[in-house]
Amino acid sequence: MGRLCLPIIDFMDFKTYSKKFEEGAKIAGYSASQISKCLTYAEILYSKNLPVIYNSDHLSVLVGYSKSYLKRAVAYPKSFYRTFYIDKKQGGVRELSEPLPSLKEIQKWILNNLLCTVKTHPYAKAYVTGFTIKDNIKYHKRKNVVLALDIANFFDSITFSKVEMIFKEMGYSPIISNFLAKLVTLNNSLAQGAPTSPYLSNIILRDFDSRMESYSKESKIMFTRYADDLTFSGSEIDVEQTIKLVSFELGKLGLSLNSKKTKLMTRKDRQIVTGVVVNEKLQIMRAERKFIRQQIYYIQKFGLKEHMERTRIDKNNYIRHLLGKVSYSLFINPHDKEMDSYKIFLHGIL
Repeated sequence: MGRLCLPIIDFMDFKTYSKKFEEGAKIAGYSASQISKCLTYAEILYSKNLPVIYNSDHLSVLVGYSKSYLKRAVAYPKSFYRTFYIDKKQGGVRELSEPLPSLKEIQKWILNNLLCTVKTHPYAKAYVTGFTIKDNIKYHKRKNVVLALDIANFFDSITFSKVEMIFKEMGYSPIISNFLAKLVTLNNSLAQGAPTSPYLSNIILRDFDSRMESYSKESKIMFTRYADDLTFSGSEIDVEQTIKLVSFELGKLGLSLNSKKTKLMTRKDRQIVTGVVVNEKLQIMRAERKFIRQQIYYIQKFGLKEHMERTRIDKNNYIRHLLGKVSYSLFINPHDKEMDSYKIFLHGIL
């Protein structure tokens, strides 16, 4: 999954900015010391290609929403989110909190113009423009041992204070950093559903990813992180040492492993990395493949209309949904002749 970073701020050179700011500030009655203080602050942000934000009034102009709206979103965040639940593949439900369109627009502005100026670690493969899930799994194909670890309650465990610190480290004032952090968090943590949450998580885990890079190179193994999924692979892995180090480094961030999802897979096992089999060739899971095959079989045997009536399928986009599954399978393995034949068949129905 990629996150597009599309800055919309057009920067003038700092010399021109300083001149215009000083002229306007003098008219507004600013003292020489106040002007100097503002420009010192602005120069730090300018050096990082970040938009200058002095206060909430200034921010409201930049994002295109009134100051009163921003203050309401900060004071009553729960009123600006829609909460819903989706089923997890392994049972249970996942709570998602999606910001209302107006707040989402503000968060996208923060993502595109502020957060995306911060580089994430190359071993973080999720939520980065130009990367796909294949960039995560391809490093673990045909390995003797694959160790899969999972970070527990990932977004919920990344707290407001850590997010606030990101904005401070960019160079924003404590007041603005606090304000920005409140605009992108819910219930004192990252909201699953906010467009800023994925990229923020990658920024916060940069040092962790860097430590894992050093460890994997020292141990002559491969490591990648796809959101909360950590994967190590190689000819052999010191499992106990690896888990101990990962737990220690995550603990520095207030994070921990979900021990129930720890999996050690040898060549005799189906080695699964972020839902894809990687033993010899990249392949979708057997159960998913079986489901697609059965659906195609019944459509061909009974016809689309009768099949949908027999199985009580009432989705208007049923064929497109099925085609999406087939297309994903071909994305993972473009040489899959069976799936390619299904794609041709489904296109013939549309």
